[in-house]
Amino acid sequence: MKANKLLHSEYIVPALFLLLAYIAWQFSGFTGSFVGNQVLTRFIRDGILVLSLIIPVVAGLGLNFAITVGAMAMQTSLLLVINYQAEGIRGILLVIVIGVLLSVLLGFAIGHALNRVKGKEMITTIIIGFLGNSIYQLIFLVGFGTFIPVINQEIILSRGIGVRNTVDLGMYRNTIDKLWLLNLGGLEIPLFMILLVLLFAGFVYYLLHTRLGQEIKAVGLDSGRSALVGINVDALRVKVMIISTVLAALGQLIYLQNIGMFDVYTAHMNTGIISCAALLAGGASIKSARIRHAIIGVFLFHTLFIVSPQAGQNLFNNAALGEYFRSFIAYGTIAFALIINIKNENKQAKQGIS
Repeated sequence: MKANKLLHSEYIVPALFLLLAYIAWQFSGFTGSFVGNQVLTRFIRDGILVLSLIIPVVAGLGLNFAITVGAMAMQTSLLLVINYQAEGIRGILLVIVIGVLLSVLLGFAIGHALNRVKGKEMITTIIIGFLGNSIYQLIFLVGFGTFIPVINQEIILSRGIGVRNTVDLGMYRNTIDKLWLLNLGGLEIPLFMILLVLLFAGFVYYLLHTRLGQEIKAVGLDSGRSALVGINVDALRVKVMIISTVLAALGQLIYLQNIGMFDVYTAHMNTGIISCAALLAGGASIKSARIRHAIIGVFLFHTLFIVSPQAGQNLFNNAALGEYFRSFIAYGTIAFALIINIKNENKQAKQGIS
């Protein structure tokens, strides 16, 4: 009986989000097709970013808030390629190559850092995210126009140093997200982009069922025993962070390409918080995450994210309340899920003692 209660606890958070999303939708006045289009767009934009969190959770590293570093790696690549004015598919391929190389190096560094703070990985990834953001800001506020030569004057500030706050991605906008576009009863379904996100989901699923995946699961369950049977735990944790960082980088590219422009200094800021909240909203925990948690979480979290501001406007004649509610949703989801996780761990510990 107790085991069943623990098993079904993963449905508490999704059920709560479903209820809140339905209530907020009723008060928002939005049509189903509008909400459906918006949620599909968010699924495409954020799906891969949320999927990038799964493997670190399975490996016992908890929620990887340092995916913002992967996002910044891809944004750095994007700005470098735009600076040298490489356009179209050729430009996108160059962005991917540079972004992946950068994220591999950064993931390697993050993995080694986490090996020195075992048991405190989550808080460390938050600090790494802040550190990475500071370095990123320094490079693009001061580095461009000083030690980085400027080729494309359109992206530089009038003083000749520093990148503009907003950079247009017109040369890459809708490069791939308009492929196989299906209109169905007012609902625009970008089949290619949906399949692309599902392809990444399939990759994560496949990886977790390979020999490497079995080792990742073993380390997540008990790193001490894994080391005794010959698994190089530290090396495996580094590989996990590299994979997560690369997936996050690719996810950020999809996100920015879909929007068609990005705020150079803020586009990555909430990547970690929003992605972690979406994963937890789908029923994941800091020790257990699956593909279904990511997919369900994106739909539930972003549905509530979309309808809450308008619901606040209609209910209280104040849209700001809805915007505040958005922040409350993101941080509240993480806090609520952590409380549920600690409660379940305590129950499991008591069962183990008895």
